[in-house]
Amino acid sequence: MTNTKKDAKPRPWWHRWLRNTVDTSVLNREELISELRQAQKNNIIGAEALGMIEGVMQVDKLRVRDIMIPRSNIRFIHYNDSFNDILKVVMDAGHSRYPVFDENRDDVEGILLAKDLLKYVGNEKNFDIDDILRPAIVVPESQKLNTLLSSFRTSRNHMAVVVDEYSGTSGVVTIEDVLEQIVGDIDDEHDRIDDKLNIRAQSEGRYIVQASTEIEEFNAYFSSELSIEKYDTIGGLVTQAAGKIPQQGEKITLAPFQFKVLRSDARRVQLLEVYKQQ
Repeated sequence: MTNTKKDAKPRPWWHRWLRNTVDTSVLNREELISELRQAQKNNIIGAEALGMIEGVMQVDKLRVRDIMIPRSNIRFIHYNDSFNDILKVVMDAGHSRYPVFDENRDDVEGILLAKDLLKYVGNEKNFDIDDILRPAIVVPESQKLNTLLSSFRTSRNHMAVVVDEYSGTSGVVTIEDVLEQIVGDIDDEHDRIDDKLNIRAQSEGRYIVQASTEIEEFNAYFSSELSIEKYDTIGGLVTQAAGKIPQQGEKITLAPFQFKVLRSDARRVQLLEVYKQQ
């Protein structure tokens, strides 16, 4: 028996919104983004709303490797560290979660939450890391962010350990890293300026660069000589070279660098992947 309209599954709320706001005959992502940007220009939706909608669409395409904190920048805790040793790391780094490793950093035992240490304050002699160690979610570098976000929601964890194709630890990723792809940078009272790295080295000669990075900082990091005459930031320089605000996936070459846009909205480029060409 065929389904009738009465039996059909109700469409989500956003279907009606899209139908009334944009041309629903669009066939691909680029055309849909173009329609949404035109809607923003016509004051049908706000700039912030547009940025978040584009962010949601990009989460469907980005992968864990694009936003993870690389292994070299992780503050690890050793499984056999004493309470005081762990406390020193926590006080120095100021993070809320830490991967705990045993023999080597490819052997992650779990995740330690800084707040769980409070129960041992004044009772350090009875400290037992197994009592507060939480299981770690392990995800591959290639996993899509929408899948990772679903895993965070179902497991109620906020940090995952990222592994490469050889099951070695290549980095970590948090739920905050994913949400920032939608709403932009999220700073709280515990964040420090030096925790927000503008340039992060990845595997295979890749670098993830915040578009707001000053060109002088970029030049100092890569020993390059990109021009600072007209623009102060890498995002501005890339936008000028593209002749428009480039969309996600577009590639722009500024010798000796190739820039790939990982995140952008109607107003600016936000996140770039950089290859330094030989």
